[in-house]
This record gives sequence, C-alpha cells and structure tokens, in this order.
Amino acid sequence: MHTHIPVLLNEVMQYLNLRSDGRYVDATFGAGGHTRELLERASPGGRVLAIDQDESAIAQGRIDLQSYGSRLELVKANFREIESIVLEHGFVGLDGILADIGVSSMMLDDPLRGFSFMREGPLDMRMDLDQPLTAADVLNTYNEKEIANILFNYGEERRSRQIASSIVRCRPLSRTTDLTRAIERVLGGRRFGKIHPATRTFQALRIFVNDELRSLEKFLDSSMKVLRPGGRLVLVSFHSLEDRIVKNKFRAPDVPGVALTRKVITAAVDEIHRNPRSRSARLRAWEKA
Repeated sequence: MHTHIPVLLNEVMQYLNLRSDGRYVDATFGAGGHTRELLERASPGGRVLAIDQDESAIAQGRIDLQSYGSRLELVKANFREIESIVLEHGFVGLDGILADIGVSSMMLDDPLRGFSFMREGPLDMRMDLDQPLTAADVLNTYNEKEIANILFNYGEERRSRQIASSIVRCRPLSRTTDLTRAIERVLGGRRFGKIHPATRTFQALRIFVNDELRSLEKFLDSSMKVLRPGGRLVLVSFHSLEDRIVKNKFRAPDVPGVALTRKVITAAVDEIHRNPRSRSARLRAWEKA
C-alpha cells in the first residue's frame, strides 16, 4: 500500500453531501484515497466509478480496493471523456463528481516518470504512457520561441525567453538533470526558503505535454451535464491557472447551477503540518440547479 494522504478529505466529503445509495465519480483516482472514503461514507448502497489515465494507478486500485466488489468500477481514461464513460457504464444522473487535479504523489515519486526535478530520470512527464508526446520531444524539437511561450503561458515564468535560449543551447536534453542545469544557468541554484528555480518550467512542460488546461475545461462542461439536478461537483486544484478556470466556470456556467464556495477553501494549519502537499490545494464546489 502507498502511504497516500488525500488532501482536504473532510472538506471534499462535506461538500459532496453524500447519500448512502448515491452514485459518484472520482475523476482522478490516483492512489485511491478519496475513492476509499467515498465507498466507506456512502455505504451500504453507494457506488463509485473511478477514472485515471495512468494504467499503473488503475492496476494498483484493483488490488487495494477489491474488497468493495461491484460497488466500484475502475476505468483507464482521461477525465475529459467523463460524459461517454458514465454513459457506457450506466452511471447517468450522478449525485456527485470529485476531481483532485494535482499530480499524484505516486507519479511525482517515481523517477522514471520524469515529473520532478528532485529525482533524476528521463524527461517523460506523460500521465498517460500511451500518448506519443514527451517532454524530451518538446525540449529537443520545438523552436526557442515556442518553448518560451510554453514556459510563460503554463508556468508564468517571467524569464521564459532566457531559459528557452539556454535549453536550445544545451540540446540534446534527455534527463531531468539536463533540464535543471539548463534552468540553473539562467536562474542560479536553489535559494534557501524560496521555491526551486526549476519549479515553474517543470510545471509548464507537464501541463503542456498532458494538455491539462483544455482537458479541465472539457471535463467541467461535461460534468455539469451528467450530474442530476442537486448533484454536486467538487474540484481541488493546485495552482492559479487551474483555479482561475474553475472559478470562472462555476461563476458563469453553461448549465444552471450555483457555486457553493463564495471563497476558495484551503487546508487548515494542522493538515498542512501533516501533509505539506496540501499547502497549495484550493477547493471549489458547485451544485446543479
């Protein structure tokens, strides 16, 4: 079992307003912490459809949560496809949908996935290993201006042009350490108490490679359609680009409904102490009219 701590767990469950016979989707299964809690709290009759684009997460979930039997269905897919998935599995008229759109700690901690500048590994960064485009493809084949635009638009990196120039000069790049060194040539090494200078570049590449922002928009639109009236959508995001999309969508949705969170919900001090990754978590919830 993974020592996985799902973020904002009680707040997520509170906003989902669980029913003992409800039907729910965990659109980002990960290590299964939220799904397990859904199944426990919506017992005995509640059912959960869990989605993840990472094959290894689904395989592990089949082992870890097999005791829940037919109350749980696990599907390998991108959550942007939620509409066709719930139709296919007979889960229409959902009581609640949850998505925690941070990178799962299992992915971050696996050096072979290349998500983290803290661990040396190949420059991969694909959440779905069946997709062709990797971070190395982008860094080695895109021109300097294209790379600069990615870093600025998806990482809000102010020195995107200088970093892109350094990346092009350092080609070919194949390892996470190659990229970190190219960034440090511009920004210097780690400064105590500050975020690592490579953070924004790694974030930008990950978001671009996995087309995360467009997937999120499509997921939100589709989720609102497949909820029953009174059904709830709960989103946990981890940076301002995602949170802005969620906030705007909840404020002016295409489907009638109301935002349940006037202000964003963040983790309490004791949760941040127990689980530092919850520091940047932001929860918003919406209810269909």
